Formats: sequence, C-alpha cells, structure tokens
Amino acid sequence: MPPPPNLKLAILALGLGAFAIGTSEFAAMGLLPWYVSDLGITEPQAGHVISAYALGVVVGAPITTLLGAKLPRRRYLAGLIAAYGLMNLLAAVLPGYGTLVFTRFLAGLPHGGFLGVAMLFAADALPKEQRAKGVTQILLGLTIANIAGVPLAGVLGQGLGWRWGFALPGVLALIAGWLILRLAPRVGAPPNARPMAELRALKNPAVILTLLVGAVGCGGVFAVYSYLSAAMLATTNPPSWAVAALLSAFGVGMTLGSIMSARLTIRLGEFRASFVLMVFMAVTQGLASLAVGNWVLMIGSSFIIGVGASMAVPLQTRLMEVAGEAQSMAAAMNHAAFNAANALGPWLAGMALGAGWGWRSSGLVGIALSIAGLLVLALAAWQARVSGQSRQNYTARA
Repeated sequence: MPPPPNLKLAILALGLGAFAIGTSEFAAMGLLPWYVSDLGITEPQAGHVISAYALGVVVGAPITTLLGAKLPRRRYLAGLIAAYGLMNLLAAVLPGYGTLVFTRFLAGLPHGGFLGVAMLFAADALPKEQRAKGVTQILLGLTIANIAGVPLAGVLGQGLGWRWGFALPGVLALIAGWLILRLAPRVGAPPNARPMAELRALKNPAVILTLLVGAVGCGGVFAVYSYLSAAMLATTNPPSWAVAALLSAFGVGMTLGSIMSARLTIRLGEFRASFVLMVFMAVTQGLASLAVGNWVLMIGSSFIIGVGASMAVPLQTRLMEVAGEAQSMAAAMNHAAFNAANALGPWLAGMALGAGWGWRSSGLVGIALSIAGLLVLALAAWQARVSGQSRQNYTARA
C-alpha cells in the first residue's frame, strides 16, 4: 500500500534536506575554479576543501548515530539538517582558506546521520520487497540537486561570487528542518534503542566489506568529477554556460542512474547489480579521460559518469539485510563510506595533478579505484557465500 498523504509530505521534506546536502556537497566541486582564484590557492589545495567535508562525514556518521539513538527521529532529523544549514552559512561568510576547510569539515558532520536515518524512514514506509524504492526516494533529492541545485549554485558563484554557492544550500537546509518539524509524525524515541549495540555493526564482516566496496570503488567517480569543471576551463575555451551544463548533465545522469539502479537491484540482487555498476563506472572514467580537451565531449562524459554513480542503492539494500539491529549505524556509515571515497578520489587525483601527469590522469586514477572496488566486491560476495553455507550447516546439524 502507498504511504499515507502526511507521510508523503514528510518524505518530501526529507527529500528537500537531501537536496540541500547534495547541492552543498557537489557545489564544492563545481565552484572549485572560483575559490581557487579568489583565495589564491592551487587546485590540489582546493581539493582539501572537498576532502575536509568528506572527512567530516566519516567522523560524524557514527557520532551522530550514537547521540541520536534514543531521540525521536523527527527531532533528530530536524536538528541535524538545521545544523547542516548553519555550517554552510558560516562557510559562506567567514574569510580565509583555513576557515573554509574547517567549516566544510563541520558541515560534513551531520551528513551521514541525516541521510542514513532519512532513508530508513522512507524504506520503512514501504513493503520489504520495495525497500530499494524507499531508499531511492531520498537519493532522488541528492540527484535532483545535481540537476538544479548545483548548476544554480554554480551560476550564483560565477556571477555573484562563490560564497553564494554555499549560502543557497544553507538556507534550503534550514527550511527543510522547519518542514520536518511541522510534517513528520510525532513518534517517540525507539523504545528498544541501545546506542552501544549500534557499534556492533562495525564488527560484522559483511557490513565492513559492504562499506569498503563503496569507500574504495566509488572513489573513481569523485576523482574524475571533482576536477572536471577545472579541467574544462584549463584545456578548452567553452562558452559561459558550459560549466553549468556540465554540472547539470551529471545530475541528470545521477537521477536516471538512481532509478535504473533500484530496478537493477530488485531484478539482479545486490551483488550482481553492484558488479554491473562498477564495471560501467570504470568504462565511463576511461571515456572521461579521453574527452579532456573537448568541452562538448566533457559534458557528455559528465552525464555518463552520473549514470554510473548510483552504487548507494544496492549497497544500502545489502546493509539493511546484514546490519541486524544496527540499522541506523549501518545506514549512516554507508554515507560515510561514500564520503571516504569522496576524500580518497580527489586526494589521489590531486597527487597525480601535482606530479604533473596532466588533467587526463584523474580518469586513470578513477579506473584504478574501480578495479580495486571490484576486488573488494568479489571478497564481499565470497564472504556472503561462506557465511550462508556455515548457517546452513549449523541448521542441518541442529
């Protein structure tokens, strides 16, 4: 049965929060050429702004999950997204490179806790076999942000100054927090919540390996996309609208990819869907490397990179199956894993650029990370098979 109308409105409010997060996270990549120029820093240094945010997500995901385990989900989600909005506004108004790095780190802290619990909220509203669609409803907020929010932030940054690109998601996040308080069901804290029990998810080999698939394998997407707009401006002479088109193309690709990924996961299962998506990502990263120097092809490569950047759906669905009672921690750590990839990819690509390997090198870094992700995925599939056989043998003996 479809969720009741008030629950639909609550999910839309959560989607607006995801939209704000997606706008802020990916706008930092699209705005990179402008804060490089304004702050007088290099592209690899600007990559630290992106990595600082990602590190904040990795650090904040387990902390916010533990602190919020006994809080009503409505207040927990509203508080996290409001804090997120405030940190983005501070990034927009405080001067200097160091303060930008620090405020981006602080902005990352609520990211994983909010999106993880928001996806659980949406998934619990649907039948078990349709939970992937619930995850997708929240992820669409992230992907649509890349169609509308990130290009708008880029236009604001190009026309009025890059700080407006962070102010926009800050305001949207505060609005989302207010709407969540108004629209989300007034349900008390989970009665059986045990904060420390959530930490046991991090001892589960199936959970750890699933998180590693995202942390390693998805680093390639961020290695390429983080420097794509800078590469376009450095190697071509594009029209003024080309950067916004490149950012929007990525968002369109992500939106289509998320919808396709949910259907692929339902049809093939988590492991096979993840394998297909990982191989596709490696191919798109190679094409992105070849496209450098031609702004039209670079816009096209941005689109196909976005289509492949939808590993969150099968991995989140897998985590729901293996996390047991630690659903909130696993969901939050899934976002932490993707942001570990967001730190790893730009860092390695920045090292390649700093070594003088050229703008095409980010695509080669991406391919290497995708191959490494496939190896981790194979290990995760092997562990699941061995674990399943062990349970069957135990049941047979019993």
